[in-house]
Order: sequence, then C-alpha cells, then structure tokens
Amino acid sequence: MHFEVLVEDASGKIVLDRILEAILGPEGEKHTYRVHAYKGIGRLPRDLKGSTDPSKRILLDRLPNILAGYGKSLPKGKAAVIVVVDLDDRSCTEFKHELKSALERCDPAPEVLFRIAVEEIESWLLGDPDAVKAAYPGAKESVLSGYRQDSICGTWEKLADALVQGGAQALKKQGWVQIGRKKCEWAEKIAPFLGVDRNRSKSFQVFRDGLRRLAG
Repeated sequence: MHFEVLVEDASGKIVLDRILEAILGPEGEKHTYRVHAYKGIGRLPRDLKGSTDPSKRILLDRLPNILAGYGKSLPKGKAAVIVVVDLDDRSCTEFKHELKSALERCDPAPEVLFRIAVEEIESWLLGDPDAVKAAYPGAKESVLSGYRQDSICGTWEKLADALVQGGAQALKKQGWVQIGRKKCEWAEKIAPFLGVDRNRSKSFQVFRDGLRRLAG
C-alpha cells in the first residue's frame, strides 16, 4: 500500500516521518509513503473549489484541489491519502464534517483518512512522557505530570514550559520564527524515542489504529 501523507507544518512532518516507520516499517519494505509538509493550516474555501494561490502552500486552502488530483491519479485499492491536522480551538465534530465535505466533492474520490491531533501535534509528543524525558533528561516533571492529555490548554506552550528556560512566555518574546524552530527541534529529538503502542494520546491512538487498518 502507498500512502500520501499531508501535514500542516515542518515539525509535523518530522514527527510523522518517524512514527510512520514505527507503525508501518521502513519505507519500501512492505509499504511506501511520502509526507508533504505545508506552510500552515489555513481554512477550507467556502465554495470548496480551492481556488487560492498554490504557491503559498497552505494546506486547507488547497485541500479540495489536492484531493481531486489524487482521486484521478492514485490507483484504487493500492493507495490512500492521510490528512493530519491540528484541532486548535475548533469543534472536532464540525471540523471533521468540513473535511469530509471537501472529499465528497471529488469525482472520483481517493481513499482518504482524516486524522486530527487534539489540540496540536505536540500532544502526541506529550503522550509519551518517557520519550520526552529520554530526549530531555532535564524536562520539568511537574509540568509533564500536570498536563491533561489531549486537553485544549495551549499544548505547545505546555511542552515549552517543560523544556525551555523561562517557559512559553520567554519563547513567545523571541517571535514565531523561533517558536517554529523550537517545535522542529523538539520533534527531531523526541520523535526517535516515541513508543507507538504506549502513547497516551487518544488522538494519536486513533491515527495509529486507522493507519494499521488501511495497511491491512
């Protein structure tokens, strides 16, 4: 089976590259996969036609056109699209409905698995505190143990509070470019230690189990 995996940013790609191998095995051994990172999540066009500028590489802005293209190009029964996005502060039920509406406009439609990280993909890192501590032995235990899994609480900020001197407030003063760099650094260092079968994040478990079903 071949998987085309779409994720909204660079740090998400780093995490997914690692956990896809952990779930499916090395690329090309039984399955093939490509992870495509975008430059932000954006929003689905109201008319679901995806007419925004493709050069900006904003995931949801382009999603209707991307799915339509895959519907025409991917071989039936041999390939699937995995779309991984952050919930942020959206309603999960409404967001899933919006995503499925974009797919329903495709003719033909590709096989697609939509998966939502609650609240952000950093929740998948926090879902394995042993991995966080293996990568960062000095991580603040009080912050890790006080995090309520998959809660809407400012997830990346929680991780920053555990790992960064001065916490999220100090990091925010450095601006969004530095925040993005830190997110990529956390992903690079923590992802190799993630245990896919011990992760506490329910949204990660739903992603993992759905991918395994597709992989047969």
